[in-house]
Amino acid sequence: MDKNIGEQLNKAYEAYRQACMDRDHAVKELQQKTESYMQQIREQQEKIELQNSIIAKLKSQLAALNANR
Repeated sequence: MDKNIGEQLNKAYEAYRQACMDRDHAVKELQQKTESYMQQIREQQEKIELQNSIIAKLKSQLAALNANR
């Protein structure tokens, strides 16, 4: 095999290998961010549910106070 062709093949393989590593890293980073965002969404939904529950209780108390007037 010609030395120049061998060098070109090595460079091409190294570029391919690096591209695969970069892709794998990007996929892993995307998965981690997705998991983090999903966790944040779950936490926010729990807060919303709690606040809705508090609002419902306060409305009930307010209605009871208004009924007694």
